Amino acid sequence: MKILLAVDGSPCSQAAVEEVGRRPWPEGSSIMVLTAFELPAPPTPEGWALPANYFEELDAALRQQARNTVDHAITELKSKLNKSISLDGRVVPGSARSAILEEAEDWGADLIVVGSHGYRAWERFLLGSVSQSVVSHAKCSVEVVRCRPVDQMKTPAAATEKE
Repeated sequence: MKILLAVDGSPCSQAAVEEVGRRPWPEGSSIMVLTAFELPAPPTPEGWALPANYFEELDAALRQQARNTVDHAITELKSKLNKSISLDGRVVPGSARSAILEEAEDWGADLIVVGSHGYRAWERFLLGSVSQSVVSHAKCSVEVVRCRPVDQMKTPAAATEKE
């Protein structure tokens, strides 16, 4: 079985990693951990307002952050999964929606696993929903792992502030 696990480093993405790590996948399965990154649009139309190497440095920083996200997920999965499961990671430039769908099709994934931020209708309208787009357009099965909204998650810092 080929499982494509899309991650972005968010708590909901972490929930998807944990869910994949809990499963008893068939021996010989392959898991591809994928993340995508996009360079943001320039803040101003004037190119002269930015240093000459601004986009090169930004690209390198985003690639490194994406690589760290993938490496973290792989490390966590290695500690939880059977040794017969092969793990690989990919960092691709572009929008998450397109990257997930293209990689799943090119790789021949049997299942795509993504986390869902659980946005309400208005937030989905403004921000878009990667998981909804993947579910709508994927040519294989998709599992959406839900997690609680960030404002409902209890973090150690939030717990100490309230006490």
